[in-house]
Amino acid sequence: MGKGDPYPQVCPVSQIDLANLPACIEDVRQAGLDSDPGPADPLNYHQLLGRLTTALAKLPPLYRQTVGEPYRQELINLGEQGFNQVLIQDPPRERAAGLMLDIAHAILQNGEDFEARATDGYQEVISDLYDGFLSAEDRVGVLPPDLGVVAPLVKWGRPDFGPYTWPIDATRIFGCGAAVVSLPPANARRGLLAWAALGHETAGHDILHADIGLQGQLTSAVRQALLADQTTAGLAAYWADRIDETASDVLGILNMGPAAGIGLIGYFRGLNAAFGGAATLRNEGPSGDPHPADIVRGYLAAETVRLLEFDDADDWAQAIEDETDKDVTGIRLAGVAVTKEKAKASARVVAEAIAQTPLSPLEQHTLASIQTWRNTDEAVAQQLKGLMSVAGPLPGDLAEGIFAAHLVAAATIAALSATANLAVIFGRMTDLLKVMHDKNPSWGPLFVRNPGNIAMHRTYVTGRADPAPLAGTAAAPKRRRHQ
Repeated sequence: MGKGDPYPQVCPVSQIDLANLPACIEDVRQAGLDSDPGPADPLNYHQLLGRLTTALAKLPPLYRQTVGEPYRQELINLGEQGFNQVLIQDPPRERAAGLMLDIAHAILQNGEDFEARATDGYQEVISDLYDGFLSAEDRVGVLPPDLGVVAPLVKWGRPDFGPYTWPIDATRIFGCGAAVVSLPPANARRGLLAWAALGHETAGHDILHADIGLQGQLTSAVRQALLADQTTAGLAAYWADRIDETASDVLGILNMGPAAGIGLIGYFRGLNAAFGGAATLRNEGPSGDPHPADIVRGYLAAETVRLLEFDDADDWAQAIEDETDKDVTGIRLAGVAVTKEKAKASARVVAEAIAQTPLSPLEQHTLASIQTWRNTDEAVAQQLKGLMSVAGPLPGDLAEGIFAAHLVAAATIAALSATANLAVIFGRMTDLLKVMHDKNPSWGPLFVRNPGNIAMHRTYVTGRADPAPLAGTAAAPKRRRHQ
């Protein structure tokens, strides 16, 4: 049982079914080969201002006031000459020009209904992950982030870049009060495991950049923990120098559970196959790559899952470790050969340091104390798994105790299982997420920063029954998935 958790054991190891992982990898590969760029970049200054004016009217007040209107005003301040100069100075559109255009895309795609169903579902996942870290109930004793308190806005584009984010410390250059997250347009239709990677972007990068000093303290914690053990000391610089990507992996799993861990393995294999390699995890970690090598990210995922607070964490961790073991051919990190045993040992130390170190930007709380995956979450995800392949009416209690991260985790688990129909599961997931988005108060007529904070605190509870929970579970959590 999880700590103080009333839920029964929900996922014995015999039920960890990865039989369809090869098909999921192929699904990622096909999505990776899809070069659809999405909407064209809005390069005409005056046309862009006109489109923004129309699109802003369709955004909810929260995003009009924190993103849309400040951004449009910044463009007006730049003027046509300044706008064109930004474009000229960044021809690949990977820095200021890329940022400027991506913010425009995020506003326009939402306001102009590009891939409307998938966009709304995608936005709901991002909002849920961010709200889970910021809601008052989860952050008892922890001050709000220094920079970002509004969930990122989403967009589609740049398929050659894969999933990426412009964190709040970048978007505020254009006056925006929220980050921007991007997925390749193909992932609006297929490549389900890319959705399991969204925790890395939003619960990871966007959270890490919202609190001043958080990355620096995590870097120090990881370095010191690795140096304390002679076995892992030689990898202290390697892991510490990649803290942004490393900690984002850990945070994504804390928020979405083992599905995020096994999802990353399948996702990396699929992308490697799409871009000319084999459908395996890369063993080489070049010194100039800000990401750890795929293979040690697999071990990091396993060790992070092992820290989660649900009954079968060890079984899931072993399943992820076993999958990673299959791809070991000879690990080299920054030019140095590393044994499998040392790679695993270092991943264990890194996962513990990131998840369990008290951090002053979080008022001496740990990341795992704010978010972790418990039996409550695993029970809901396992029950939702059965809804992923069956058409029919939505459960009446969808708004009670079921959240977007649960749905993506459930869809991932369902997709990995034998006989899964990926197209049906993907469509069902986006349909359910769309329903949730339509009920999200942040996307309604009110100015609501963190919908998770809208909760009734009752002095006395009558005998009136609460809405029925999912079959086979205890009473569903009332507001947010982590209590």
